[in-house]
Amino acid sequence: MLSLTLLAIGLVAGVFAGMFGVGGGLIIVPALILLLKVRELEAIGTSLAALIPPAGLLGALAYYRDGYANLRYAALLAVGLFLGSYFGARIMIALPPSMVRRLYAGFLLVVATRMLVMGR
Repeated sequence: MLSLTLLAIGLVAGVFAGMFGVGGGLIIVPALILLLKVRELEAIGTSLAALIPPAGLLGALAYYRDGYANLRYAALLAVGLFLGSYFGARIMIALPPSMVRRLYAGFLLVVATRMLVMGR
């Protein structure tokens, strides 16, 4: 049952990653915490580990083939992600679990609020 739950979480995260460019932080981490009762830091670390090989490879290829992927931007973002994820992990690991939970919830609220009120 655990394997099927994890596969389902991964599938949903993959669909959302392909649709919106999100998956780990907005789908996998909350699902691991809420459905499988995984601690916050373990959920974040597990999500990062799962994203390493497939993090959008086929989705990015589909967008690239249709002319929707700027590889120069992607390369620069990748360098920032590579360095930033290390420092972000070190910061979160140094914090107490209650603070990690609050920071993460606050991040999700800010993103959701911004998306709801953002005009175009």
